[in-house]
Amino acid sequence: MSDNLSKEVRSYNMSRIRNKDTTAEEKVRKHLFSQGLRYRKNDKRYPGHPDIVLPKYKVIIFVNGCFWHKHDGCPYFVWPKSNVEYWRPKLEKNQQHDREVYKRLTEMGWRVIVIWECELKSKVKKATLERLYNDITKLPIASCENQE
Repeated sequence: MSDNLSKEVRSYNMSRIRNKDTTAEEKVRKHLFSQGLRYRKNDKRYPGHPDIVLPKYKVIIFVNGCFWHKHDGCPYFVWPKSNVEYWRPKLEKNQQHDREVYKRLTEMGWRVIVIWECELKSKVKKATLERLYNDITKLPIASCENQE
């Protein structure tokens, strides 16, 4: 099946997609900041350049788009109908990379939390953000000597 957009239009659309400071990330960060939590964003010192790093709690948060990270079972993830030979390996490779990054961070002593874009839709956003805050703050605070 061919793309219903011209190559130029498709290229422009793809160029507008951001890989950091997305709307979903901003929703999460604003909520955490409003709750008094302080964090680093897109910290390149860690594998995968996490979206949010909370050193005090030894927690790393990734805010994943359902399409780009192949959110299995999500109604918002749909396999593209065109250029399938490109997209299938690309999205599966993204998913494998995520698993490897999460494993490495866990081995480094970090707790990894993944928030999916679909969990920030208006009907479930409040519950998601409350659960996230509770998941972060219920953990014992890391000692200062362990912080980077």
